[in-house]
Amino acid sequence: MSSVLYDAQGPRAKRRNVLLTILFLVALAAVIWWVIGTLQDKQQLDWEKWKPFLSGTEAWSTYIWPGLQNTLKAAALAMIIALPLGAVLGISRLSDHAWVRVPAASIVEFFRAIPVLVLMIFGVALYSEYTNVSSDDRPLYAVVTGLVLYNSAVLAEIVRAGILALPKGQSEAAMAIGLTKGQTMRTILLPQAVTAMLPAIVSQAVVIVKDTALGGAVLTFDDLLAAVSPMSSYYGANVIASFTVIALIFIAINFALTTFASWLEQRLRRAKKSTGAVLDPNDASIAGTMGTGAGGANP
Repeated sequence: MSSVLYDAQGPRAKRRNVLLTILFLVALAAVIWWVIGTLQDKQQLDWEKWKPFLSGTEAWSTYIWPGLQNTLKAAALAMIIALPLGAVLGISRLSDHAWVRVPAASIVEFFRAIPVLVLMIFGVALYSEYTNVSSDDRPLYAVVTGLVLYNSAVLAEIVRAGILALPKGQSEAAMAIGLTKGQTMRTILLPQAVTAMLPAIVSQAVVIVKDTALGGAVLTFDDLLAAVSPMSSYYGANVIASFTVIALIFIAINFALTTFASWLEQRLRRAKKSTGAVLDPNDASIAGTMGTGAGGANP
C-alpha cells in the first residue's frame, strides 16, 4: 500500500528485508549465547549467586529497600524543587523586561552547561565549608542540590519551548479582551502548554531518578547503586546478580513514571475535548440575529 510518505516495497526489497531480519536475529542470538556462556563459565549464573534475591527477604530489607528509599527521596525532593523553579526561569526568559529576561537566561545557560556530577561535588564542598550540615546528611543535600540546579535549567527550556509552541493567536486573543500578560500566561498559555510539555517533563523525571546513582557512585550516598558493593560482598561476590536486580528496579520505576505520564496526558486531552460548550440551535439562531442586527419582529 503506497502513500505520500511511503512507497510499497517490491519483491526484491521484501526479500532483502527478510534476509536482513534473519541475519540480525542470528547475530543477536549469537551474542546472547556468548554472554550466557561467559557468565556460566564465571559461575555467575549459579543458584547461590541469585538465591538471596529469589528466596528470602534479607537482601531486600537490609540493602535494597533502604537504598530505594534514599533514591526515591532524593529524586522526589529534586523534582519538587526543580519543577517550579524551572517554570519560573522559563517564564522569566519570555519577559519583555531585559532586567528579568537576561539574568534568567544567564542562569539557565550556565547551569545547563555544567555536568550534574560537578554540581554534586560542588554541593559537597559548599555544605562542608559553609554550613552546619552533618556529614551523614551531606551526600543527600549535595545530590539534591546538583539535581535541582541542572534539571531546573533544563525544565526552564522545556517550559519556554512549550509556551512558544502555542499559536500566537492565543496571546493576541487574550490581549484583545483586555487580559494582562500575567493573566494570559496564568490562565491561557500555561494550562494549554502543560499537556504538550508533559512527556518532556516526565522524561526529565526519569533522568533525575537515574542521576541519583551518581551520588551513590561518587559521593557515598546510600542509594540503590551504593547497595551493590556491601550486598555483593556479603553474599559471595554476586556482582552480576546484584547489578541486574538494581537495574531491573530502575527500569520498573522509570516504566511506571512513563506509563503514568501517558495515562495523565490522555486524560488531560480528553478533559480539554469535553469542556467545550454546546449551543442549542435556538441559541445559535438568536446569537446570529443579534450579531447582524436583524433581531426585530418578523413582518
